[in-house]
Amino acid sequence: MNRRTYLRAVGTGAAVGLAGCLGGIGGNSNVSLSKPERENDVTSEDLPYPAWGQQVPDVTLTDPIHETEVSVRDIDGPHFHTFFFTNCMTVCPVLISALREAQIHSISEGYADDVSFYPITFDPARDDAAAFKKEANDMNVDMDAGNWHFLRTADEAEAKDVVEDQFGVFFEKNEPDEDGNYMFTHLGLVMLVNGDGYVERTYRGNQPDEQTLLDDLTALREA
Repeated sequence: MNRRTYLRAVGTGAAVGLAGCLGGIGGNSNVSLSKPERENDVTSEDLPYPAWGQQVPDVTLTDPIHETEVSVRDIDGPHFHTFFFTNCMTVCPVLISALREAQIHSISEGYADDVSFYPITFDPARDDAAAFKKEANDMNVDMDAGNWHFLRTADEAEAKDVVEDQFGVFFEKNEPDEDGNYMFTHLGLVMLVNGDGYVERTYRGNQPDEQTLLDDLTALREA
């Protein structure tokens, strides 16, 4: 089975998957949080996406709102990624909401400069600066805090390469309806990454637990 076929199988099955951070024991010099416990002795190497102790891809994406280029591997400090599209009406609002709650906590508790958020769209055909601004407004994201950056690729082909082939996050464009509107089937995933570009935790599923995200972020910040 090739990588893309495996990603499709994993992604389709994840539509009803469970999310959450799993604490555990173990050590890796590239990360601060301990090795997560996983069922069936699954290791990070068994997963299609970068997981605990592995580095995120060396890719550069565009932040169209701030008109900047972001080298994903060079982001300073703890940060979160998720993968979404703004026209989604199912899992994506839940993923963005979970990160928004973490952002709210960072602002209210005075550490907004110490954490950042980088959602990546796989629908660059529609997700431009205007679409991202509307998403921020609809989801009550605080763009003035300076720690939230919506990212996109140049086109659909690059989105497939970056999001699916390099990040290992399955997504598949569905057939458009009679009006030309389309949706995506995709894996629900959130990543907590450290300032060296290594994944500390992955939260797979459609409903990441917000308190778990905060607890792991706190542990990483205090490590």
